[in-house]
Amino acid sequence: MKNLSFVLLLMVFVACKQKPKPASGVEETRTSGTVSMLVDESFSGVLADQIEVFKTDYPDTKFTIIEGNEQRILPTFLNDSVRVLISSRMLTPEEDKMYRNRSIVPKSSRFAIDGIALITNKDNLDSNITVDEVVSILKGTSINGKQLVFDNAYSSTLRYFKTLAGITTLPPKGIYTLKTNNDVIKYIAENKGSIGVVGVNWLIDNNKDMAGYLDKVKMMGVKNVKGKKGDDKFYQPIQTNLINGIYPFLRNIYIINAEGRDGLGTGFANWLVSPRGQLIVLKSGLGPHKMASRDFNFKNTN
Repeated sequence: MKNLSFVLLLMVFVACKQKPKPASGVEETRTSGTVSMLVDESFSGVLADQIEVFKTDYPDTKFTIIEGNEQRILPTFLNDSVRVLISSRMLTPEEDKMYRNRSIVPKSSRFAIDGIALITNKDNLDSNITVDEVVSILKGTSINGKQLVFDNAYSSTLRYFKTLAGITTLPPKGIYTLKTNNDVIKYIAENKGSIGVVGVNWLIDNNKDMAGYLDKVKMMGVKNVKGKKGDDKFYQPIQTNLINGIYPFLRNIYIINAEGRDGLGTGFANWLVSPRGQLIVLKSGLGPHKMASRDFNFKNTN
């Protein structure tokens, strides 16, 4: 009886020590389980490519993606509803403190460099613009009659340019907002007198339904202000110019993880900056966070 009692006690102890699995039956680790992510819609293309390959490597993973403009998704992240965010900016000290007050330290990692393209109608002869000209339009002091068209009033793209110009409110003329990036492309394809503002990632990864409109627009060359990199001539946001930092309108793409545990969010964030994740960024046409070194070993066969 004593032996039987000992065996029963041992079985109960082992059962208590076993790590419970979620209802889905998949253990929550860096390479398995589930994660919800808030994604700035400007970066949906490059993120979809990353997830597709990641799931091929680790099939026991499930991603729930919530896309939206920056001002829509950021409050959801800050109120602790979803704890992983893809954004073009890091958290402010005040935003970071909101999580630290919950005993969670958010971790931010840059995994790609995006450019913000200025596009114009393909029939326009004038396909170059300076940063100074763009700023004058944003401030409402331009005399050239040009106008900028953004995706929407709450996007990270518009916030970037307001910061660039040092303004908090838009001028009554010269700046227009629509609803989506595709709306901007369509508008520029059908109107010659405007300049569209669209993320490079969106242009590269656009769907086939937009092919007819994309054929009617072209990227403009941009010359930086005097004394800054890229002030010698007009540069387009092609990949080389994103990597070497010579195109004026650059922005980083971050993954911000505030899960507070060693789960799938952490594993995916690490994978994004791994050589495999960075190769996908490179193939997407954007600038990778870091370039993989290419070392060659030469053997003497004599």
